[in-house]
Amino acid sequence: MEIRLLRNAETQEAVRLIWEVFSEFEAPVYSAQGVEEFRMFLQNRVEMNALRMYGAWADGQLTGILAMRGAHIALFFVRKEWHRRGVGRALFQTMMADTPYPEMTVHASPYAVEVYRRLGFFATDAERTENGIRYTPMRYQGPEK
Repeated sequence: MEIRLLRNAETQEAVRLIWEVFSEFEAPVYSAQGVEEFRMFLQNRVEMNALRMYGAWADGQLTGILAMRGAHIALFFVRKEWHRRGVGRALFQTMMADTPYPEMTVHASPYAVEVYRRLGFFATDAERTENGIRYTPMRYQGPEK
């Protein structure tokens, strides 16, 4: 498996992966407003290249992505067939080794809360809903850099 920053030409492939995984695992528990809000967020942020995006590649296929804005994880998605195979952990560890921030935050979707806990995150508040998007604010405190 190769983990690296995505090239601009790979952004659309990443958007397709994100939408595919979101549609299967997260959209079913979101309202129509939440699904539309996420679609708009994805389109606006990714197309503007506002995020630092890492991709995991295996056999020439994009298997997962992790995108950050500053010290905040904005997007973290792994294809279903690659779940529980170390892709997410490898993406997270690569990103943490590459970032100057020892602490990270995330608004974890209901589906992802346990994934983030296994990576060492802890909830900082109860689940919230904003514009139809359900999330739990979480934080990771790594060693000082």
